[in-house]
Amino acid sequence: MTDGLSKTVTADELRDIGLFGALGDEALHRFADSLEMTTPSAGAYLFREGDTAREFFVVLDGEMEVLKKSKRGQEARVALLGAGDWFGEMAVLDIQPRSAGVRAIAPSRLLRIKATDLDVLYREDLKSYTLIVLNIARELSRRLRVADGILADFVASVDDIVGRPISER
Repeated sequence: MTDGLSKTVTADELRDIGLFGALGDEALHRFADSLEMTTPSAGAYLFREGDTAREFFVVLDGEMEVLKKSKRGQEARVALLGAGDWFGEMAVLDIQPRSAGVRAIAPSRLLRIKATDLDVLYREDLKSYTLIVLNIARELSRRLRVADGILADFVASVDDIVGRPISER
């Protein structure tokens, strides 16, 4: 392999990723054997904001950046992702266009999880399906808490600049 990244994943690798937390060995082996791998090179976009999709990705190796467009159309980096992180999961939950773009900033190894993979899991192993969805919900909750903190800090900064709280304007 020229990129130095393995094209396979093991159940042991998955065990260390929060998305797969509390899954049993059988489910981990099933995922390791069945999920598709992709290995984008540095600079490659996985998807762009507004794209339609029914899949999400788990970072096994490498580094990804999440890009959101401003009202002027400029892309701004809103997150950096590394091994163990996942992204794009909203596409399998709410079936809306991508809310942001994601680009590799280093050669990476990613697992692709399609909505159909989750559907098969739902039909064959409801407990594992429930754990995966719960782990996604926990991560979305964590991200929302971080975003709330950033928003509160921004509002406080605006208040400092303007000289009075927004609630008094």
